Amino acid sequence: MNQQNDNSSSQALNDVQLTALSRAVSGFSEDQLIWASGYLSGLSAHARHSVLDVSGALVQAEQPMLTVLYGTQTGNTKHEAQAFSNHIASKGAKTKLVNMSDYKPRKIKDETHLVVFVSTHGEGDAPDAAIELYEFLASKKAPRLTNLSYAIVGLGDTSYEFFCQTGKDFDSRLAALGARPIIARLDCDVDYNDDIASWSQSVTSLLIASLSPAEAANTLNNIPVNQQEKLPPENKYSKQNPFTAALLSCVKITGRDSVKDIQHAEISLEGSNLQYLPGDSLGVYFTNDGALAERVIRATGTTADALVTIKGETVSLKTALIEKRELTLSYPGFVKAYLAATKDAGLQAILDDKPALRTFLEERQIVDIVEQFPNTITAQDLIDALRPISPRLYSIASSQSEVDDEVHLTVAHIDYQAFGSRHQGGASGFLATRLDEGAKMKVFVENNMNFRLPTNPDTPIIMIGPGTGIAPFRAFMQEREALGAAGKNWLFFGNPSFTQDFLYQVEWQRYLKEGLLSKISLAFSRDQANKIYVQDRLLENGKEVYEWLEQGAHFYVCGDAMHMAKDVEKALLNIIQTHGSKSEQEAKHYVVDMRKTKRYQKDVY
Repeated sequence: MNQQNDNSSSQALNDVQLTALSRAVSGFSEDQLIWASGYLSGLSAHARHSVLDVSGALVQAEQPMLTVLYGTQTGNTKHEAQAFSNHIASKGAKTKLVNMSDYKPRKIKDETHLVVFVSTHGEGDAPDAAIELYEFLASKKAPRLTNLSYAIVGLGDTSYEFFCQTGKDFDSRLAALGARPIIARLDCDVDYNDDIASWSQSVTSLLIASLSPAEAANTLNNIPVNQQEKLPPENKYSKQNPFTAALLSCVKITGRDSVKDIQHAEISLEGSNLQYLPGDSLGVYFTNDGALAERVIRATGTTADALVTIKGETVSLKTALIEKRELTLSYPGFVKAYLAATKDAGLQAILDDKPALRTFLEERQIVDIVEQFPNTITAQDLIDALRPISPRLYSIASSQSEVDDEVHLTVAHIDYQAFGSRHQGGASGFLATRLDEGAKMKVFVENNMNFRLPTNPDTPIIMIGPGTGIAPFRAFMQEREALGAAGKNWLFFGNPSFTQDFLYQVEWQRYLKEGLLSKISLAFSRDQANKIYVQDRLLENGKEVYEWLEQGAHFYVCGDAMHMAKDVEKALLNIIQTHGSKSEQEAKHYVVDMRKTKRYQKDVY
């Protein structure tokens, strides 16, 4: 009986296993074959497990790895990268999903298959998480990448001049280093779901043959091949499936004579089980003003009850304009489509002059364009020229530790006169003037893993949040108060006027009195002859700011990306150079290290 078992266990490899072994040693030199035979001999002491161990090694050797990198400022890009990684892994590919902030740039020389998802913000700027890799690929240190096949997805917004610029830059730099594109780069506007779904299918079909494990290795041992990072559980409700919430209140919190109309909105999430953390954003869907829709209808010679079709659904033109199409933000795509339908020579002249087009769009909403260039157009052509309403993201101004099943927002109500009529922001006008208390609205939570409080509650934090940029820091303080966090807290806040624009003044004064807020530095730009901004206050307090940084403080910036955030970073570099006795290059490395260790985080827009 024992002899029979021994004979059974020592049978020769079957054909499939022999093929796999032959593939594994193909190309070995004589010395390597001798070494390999000794290695297998050593494994024979554990004969029952040796086949499995060797087969596992074969799977690793035979099956290429697809690395999916994502660079995001808020979270949309991560979501799309994760969805693609899951999709191609379900087809048998071995994938690794990595945040660019956690990726070592020099590792790119070892990659054979790479897919990049990256957003663009500001004036064509790379998101913070992508900066190190972005700069490395543009440097002299970047290696040749002739063994790399890649695909790029850029996420952006055509209402901005530098649409998807970061994705374009990654594409050109990888190509210049010798890498081969698997498919043409995909540049995504705000309504990208269908485009990414189609792209994902195409890329998967092009890649899967080269990424699939060899049949022999897969037969030897069924080893899981999807090695993605663990991700936090998602809420039941999402951008694609928003929750119908109720507006509890929306009140103005700036003074009567303020040049700004800032609203504090409180929304009930009761019954949703939606969870959010300080630093997250709330996505708000809105509807357009009916009067605005009627003006567009008159200017285009259409009728309110004309039927149009959107993704297989037939509705009236007016309903579509109010509920489904963007009428406030202007963008080049609309001008091009409207021109194609109307052949208006005046529009053609503007479109041909890029600087003029940029100024034209900055000053006008959709209604201004069609009223300046009225033309007869079919209802369906009008709808096809307009892009879908996209939800607006607002930094959450509350902590669930304090407000439970509510969520608070700090909203800048866009409200001004232009071209003879009142203009409002789409979502801000909806919240401030068109939505009654108790009325329903659709919302979702957008996680922002790149804007988080330190995990250690004893860590000091420095918060720079002028204007509505103060929102997440209100949430930070509520959270730290609820946790009894011992870490020091320093707020830099700015706005035009102390008496009119000190947002949440009573709360900040209470935090300061009770000691939760260690220090507050205020910059009210119009309260004196010379304008003072938060970056000026940073420089004035440079020595102490640097001391906090040396104590491990985390540095947060929220607000305007175009000017404020850049001016704050210049001030930060200046402080590190001056008070840290560092060169310009050393100061830049200091900031890079802060980013890599998540000590420098931005939520900018």
